[in-house]
Amino acid sequence: MRESVQAEVLMSFLVSEELSFKIPVELRYEARDPYAVRMTFHLPGDAPVTWAFGRELLLDGINRPSGDGDVHIAPTEPEGLSDVSIRLQVGGDRALFRASAPPLVAFLDRTDKLVPLGQERTLGDFEDSLEAALGRILAEENAGPA
Repeated sequence: MRESVQAEVLMSFLVSEELSFKIPVELRYEARDPYAVRMTFHLPGDAPVTWAFGRELLLDGINRPSGDGDVHIAPTEPEGLSDVSIRLQVGGDRALFRASAPPLVAFLDRTDKLVPLGQERTLGDFEDSLEAALGRILAEENAGPA
């Protein structure tokens, strides 16, 4: 059985009102982490940056403004399948991207074929994997800076 879905999408990185440029963004979905999608942004001159957030957030954001906290996704037009804006924020720093909706919908459709939306909990080892991942995260936090 296939364990992951990947796609590459060109997105506009909106630096300012006057300046934007296209960058490749890798989309990845893994059955072992069925609630999340990962986007890896390949910015010129910088190391790739990966963000992980809920698959449902991406799906919802294609149709209506969605997201609390660090990730906000919204269609650029209220009607129809328009471009999608993706705003990522860390503290006071923000990055804004724009993507065409159809490649995102195609990616989400492929993730749904791998793990149908709403069926994430039925994966046999998800709970064990989650517990192990949380244990690693807590161990790293308790270890403190090196």
